[in-house]
Amino acid sequence: MTTSDAKKRQRELCMPLSLSLLAAVAFYFSTKATLHDLDYTADIASALLRGHLGFREKPPDWLNEMIPWGGRYHSAFPLGAVLSMVPIALLQKVSLIHDFPGHILSALIAGVSVYFFFQLAKAFGPEYSSLDRTPLIRRILLALFPIFGTWTWCNLGFGGAWQIALGLALLGQAAALYFTLVRPSPFIAGSFFALAFGNRTELLITLPLYIYFLWRQPNDTTFSWKKLKRAFRENSPMLTRFLSLPVALALLTAAYNFARFHSIFDFGYIHIPEVRKEPWYEHGLFSVQAIPWNIYTMLFQGFDSITYFPYIRPNGFGCSIFLASPFLCLLFRQGGRYKVPAWLVIALLTLVLWCHGNPGSWQFSYRYAMILVPWIFLLLTGNGPAKITVSEVSLFAVSVAINGMATWLFLWTDQIQP
Repeated sequence: MTTSDAKKRQRELCMPLSLSLLAAVAFYFSTKATLHDLDYTADIASALLRGHLGFREKPPDWLNEMIPWGGRYHSAFPLGAVLSMVPIALLQKVSLIHDFPGHILSALIAGVSVYFFFQLAKAFGPEYSSLDRTPLIRRILLALFPIFGTWTWCNLGFGGAWQIALGLALLGQAAALYFTLVRPSPFIAGSFFALAFGNRTELLITLPLYIYFLWRQPNDTTFSWKKLKRAFRENSPMLTRFLSLPVALALLTAAYNFARFHSIFDFGYIHIPEVRKEPWYEHGLFSVQAIPWNIYTMLFQGFDSITYFPYIRPNGFGCSIFLASPFLCLLFRQGGRYKVPAWLVIALLTLVLWCHGNPGSWQFSYRYAMILVPWIFLLLTGNGPAKITVSEVSLFAVSVAINGMATWLFLWTDQIQP
């Protein structure tokens, strides 16, 4: 390797790492983890380390979503979200940390996500591997957008267990896509996919897309059962490596649910005290009756009236994702290498979110839509030119300003209250 090649490789490594570090620092100092006391997953992880599935003693009053069941108090979080917090529980057990580090975790998730989004852009051709100035500016902008140009900034910044789980789901998908589309590594991709669906179970429906991206097709495109069997035989090592951890986690989750609630499909959410009495759950956790309200919240609900000129006060219970992030208007441009699979995943996940009885309680915009952001990134990166445009810069600046304002109002002031 020549000296120039070594310098180029060093620069290619330093650029995403530096951007990731800057993003983590910016996120840390721009947010305040006001919900860090809601550390459900870390508490249950600590109980697991003691050999228990839940608490015997009554939890503090602020953990009001703990589920009294079978003489213990349980969490409605899936097993994957709990296992994600085992390292935190271990640090607490050896007294290296005491409180739940929601603020630090949120910043780390933001920084690592920016790293993988920056690298994921390479899936769109050699222009995005170049460090030339103009393509590089667009690549940096697109890497920062999912964190600072969407509702992710404010919602992840709350630092509670629910927000951390959504952030890990976003990070897991971004990394899984990188190790699928850019640097194919089935086992690592499967590990990050397990992280994603372990924190948000509905992401299981994206599994066929990762297998589709990793699948090696025979050179002969004509169909026959013999060629199909050969394709399965050739791809079986990939399937084994990719599915090993997700299948193990799915089986452990089923056993975890059964041990707690005597049903492998019961995650406990509907058993949270008072949840059954809430009107949006009268038809069950998922119901088509919930769709109109969720559609309105996600797509059409606006900000509150201007009450503190010149500040526009967001509604604390949701608003349109397009109002929160005008950059999303560029989703509807023509073209894009992964246009069809990305839109398919967005449509399926959105339908699941819309069927959920509650569009989310305390939040900016529509926090559940954080799990759509990696697929939105694929669309926005693929349907535009490699060089930055004036419209992209303008919409990015407006989106960052709106989400920065929301982050300040929600996390640093008392102007918006539940």
